[in-house]
Amino acid sequence: MQEIVGPIAALIKWTFDEILVPIGELPDIINPNYIFLAIGFVGLFYWLILQKKYNTQADNTPGQIK
Repeated sequence: MQEIVGPIAALIKWTFDEILVPIGELPDIINPNYIFLAIGFVGLFYWLILQKKYNTQADNTPGQIK
């Protein structure tokens, strides 16, 4: 059992030490949290624009179930 769990534990520890900790120490301007937040807002506004287009199209189509 130790042959399976040991390497997995070492991989998880290496991931935190070498990847996640340096990402957390990035300056605020390129912090991944802000990048993901910006991508989320872009997606939200894109979806709202498409929804407005679909609502207008549904209003102009007779017999459309609303």
